[in-house]
Amino acid sequence: MTTPDVNAPRGQAGLLGPVEVRALAAELGVRPTKQLGQNFVHDANTVRRIVNTAGVGRDDVVLEVGPGLGSLTLALMDVVDSVIAVEIDPVLAARLPKTAAERAPELADRLTVVGADAMKVMPADLPAAPTALVANLPYNVAVPVLLHLFCEFPSLRTALVMVQAEVADRLAAAPGSKIYGIPSVKACFFGEVRRTGSVGPHVFWPVPKVDSGLVRVDRYATAPWPIDEENRRKVFAVVDAAFAQRRKTLRAALAGWAGSPVEAERRLVAAGIAPSARGETLDAAAFVRLAAVEPLDPIG
Repeated sequence: MTTPDVNAPRGQAGLLGPVEVRALAAELGVRPTKQLGQNFVHDANTVRRIVNTAGVGRDDVVLEVGPGLGSLTLALMDVVDSVIAVEIDPVLAARLPKTAAERAPELADRLTVVGADAMKVMPADLPAAPTALVANLPYNVAVPVLLHLFCEFPSLRTALVMVQAEVADRLAAAPGSKIYGIPSVKACFFGEVRRTGSVGPHVFWPVPKVDSGLVRVDRYATAPWPIDEENRRKVFAVVDAAFAQRRKTLRAALAGWAGSPVEAERRLVAAGIAPSARGETLDAAAFVRLAAVEPLDPIG
């Protein structure tokens, strides 16, 4: 990530307020749906805060998922030269370039809109390799989208996402806490994760019944373990098995994954992990060590 350029043009985009958001939605006949997890931000201070917390600069290529009506998009266009917005809703995707041209004509060429499902988007689908993810992620698919993008886009050096507060807490949870689990470990596989703020429901339309949280993920500058696809699959398989029965000891919880409780114990001991431990006590490094232990060769 680059250091924000103090000379970058700021405040040129006409950001969307509550009146503009409702007017755009009415024009398009858009009714936010729970199925797509749509809650549109209409507070200028909130989107500026997200952009500032992301710390993106002029040279960053920012990937935004679920831009909706364009509230965050316009704020991003103020400070970076390239914003790639991935929108699954064809009506919203078609309107966004027009909104950018109307409200920030001098910045409109900074925006590229890609009509696609963020859960399926691949590097070949985008015009450039993104360096940062900045997004108000749909609540219902926030974690899968975040992990998919870090898996498929090694160019992503950082992410600043707004998600449901409970999800934000889980992503940033530390080993040993009651909310530490699969999202916590899998996010930490890629980088350092931390909670960076809270957002109340009043800045959205429609108003959600929950608070939101900001989470930042910074990919490891020097990875402490291989981040390749093969290793990721191995590690994630162990993580899934360990938390599928989180009340059980790892010796019991991993019996299916390893083939038997005895083999699970052997691998745990080889990785320096007590067989009586539970999944919520292990950090990402321990899961990586465990996944690296080779199974015994079959006899005969």
